[in-house]
Amino acid sequence: MLDSTWGTVFILLVGVCIVVGSILIFRLHAFLALVAAALVVAFLTPDSTRQRYLIENDSFVVHVDDDQPDELRIHGATSAELPPGSTLSVVQLDPKTHRYQVVGTAKVLSESEPGLTVVQAEFLKTSDVTVDDQLLLRGIFSNDLRSVNKELRSTIGAQVASGFGSTCSKIGILIAMAAIIGKCLLDSGAADRIVRTTLRLCGEPAAPVAFTFSGFFLGIPVFFDTVFYLMIPLGKAMRLRTRKNYLLYVLTIVCGATMAHSLVPPTPGPLLVAEELGVDLGVMILVGTIVGLFCAVYGYIYALIINARCELPLRDSPDFSLAELEESLTVDESQLPGFWMASLPILMPVILIAGHTLVSHPSFPIDLSMSARRVIETLGDKNIALLLSAVIAMGVLIRQKRTSFEDLSKSIQSALASGGVIILITAAGGAFGQVLRQTGIADLIQNLPDASPQVICTLAFLITTAIRTAQGSASVAMITSAGILSGIALDGGLPFEPVYLACAIGAGSKPIAWMNDSGFWVITKMSGMSEAEGLKYITPMTASMGVVGLLVVLVGVTFYPNF
Repeated sequence: MLDSTWGTVFILLVGVCIVVGSILIFRLHAFLALVAAALVVAFLTPDSTRQRYLIENDSFVVHVDDDQPDELRIHGATSAELPPGSTLSVVQLDPKTHRYQVVGTAKVLSESEPGLTVVQAEFLKTSDVTVDDQLLLRGIFSNDLRSVNKELRSTIGAQVASGFGSTCSKIGILIAMAAIIGKCLLDSGAADRIVRTTLRLCGEPAAPVAFTFSGFFLGIPVFFDTVFYLMIPLGKAMRLRTRKNYLLYVLTIVCGATMAHSLVPPTPGPLLVAEELGVDLGVMILVGTIVGLFCAVYGYIYALIINARCELPLRDSPDFSLAELEESLTVDESQLPGFWMASLPILMPVILIAGHTLVSHPSFPIDLSMSARRVIETLGDKNIALLLSAVIAMGVLIRQKRTSFEDLSKSIQSALASGGVIILITAAGGAFGQVLRQTGIADLIQNLPDASPQVICTLAFLITTAIRTAQGSASVAMITSAGILSGIALDGGLPFEPVYLACAIGAGSKPIAWMNDSGFWVITKMSGMSEAEGLKYITPMTASMGVVGLLVVLVGVTFYPNF
């Protein structure tokens, strides 16, 4: 185990050094640096480690009934996941080879009660499984062991391509549509209209405050990446209008949306953590919002201080040059679209996605027909919502500028050229994160010892931070940590409300944003930052916001442990 632990640490350090060194020292393009690091990490990861990850990532932990050893019980599995009558393999970790071996077969009998499935197991005669040895009985079900073995035989190039494709399938359409929306908002003058109206209503000093809290509340139903895509054109337009404070606008957009992403359901990360730890959803929303707002206010203050000392220039990008941005300043207000028409491409996806989230929740009070739910779910899919928003943004551009379809095609082409580069870098970051996860970094974390509430919350924060820093995804880090810590939360052994543990995990998912984080690339490329500027401005801000979140949790668990 010691060798395995140090091997994982070594592989992790090698991957980190390749990414950071290639970009900052050798000035390689980020896409090449991430792909190179992913290939090396995949090459160094042992097959036994990958096998454990692949099986455990798509399996069910079983519990044995002492009175009926051949009956195994699976908590948290539904009849949809394990249909009655289906046959599965029972596998078990060999302590000598550190590989999983098939020790029997099992047939699903029934779902005796919600979330509890009973299966009939038949162990192989050569198996060493014994009823008395609880560790050995902690078997794991795998629906198809052959698919795992097939995956193990894949080349390192196929492994990296798999991670690349998986990430691209999640963010490819989003980034492409967001690039089109941003281009059309700027070309049509819609972004400038929103900025002018905001300045008139709130005044220039209040604009960063509006960005912070708009980002926070938009980030509750919408993914962080999507919020940033929608708001960064407004930040650019505000910079053109005020001639200063571009860094402040970028940072205030980030500091609001990033905390909601990790603390407030129905965003998937905190939603899954709440379910895993048995936290009431209403309590999670309330406490997560309180903790998140403290962090967002701190982020706003941090942005003000950094903006006073540093300056981020507004640079050319493939979709919009500085000359074109400057030209938009001379446009007479009568030539700009109306405020509500200008805001529609931003508001529509937020409304559609939030509607989908509400309707899909089990506690939704209105009994809708199946067809109505299907329509809402289809329109509320993030890809469809952004696609419809892009169509409306193009319509605003055509209506406002009397743009021909030929000119519109050229405009969209330049937007997609910019978005394509971001898709490549983000997907490469996803491939790097996936091969890092297969090194078994989660195995480095052991069960928490008995400790005070403050120590438990701090350790939960550090566990999540370690996983987030290693593999890049905040949501994956939260879900992994919740799985590790769910045992102490569900057995009733916590001397405080489990919502504090959930919020400590959410705060721990903020440090440390760097090159293996897709959000890092979205922020830097969409805003025009270099990688070094991203490490200088974004990484310290989000990391310190996470620490502030932990401090708020520690105050709460100290003075109000139960409520």
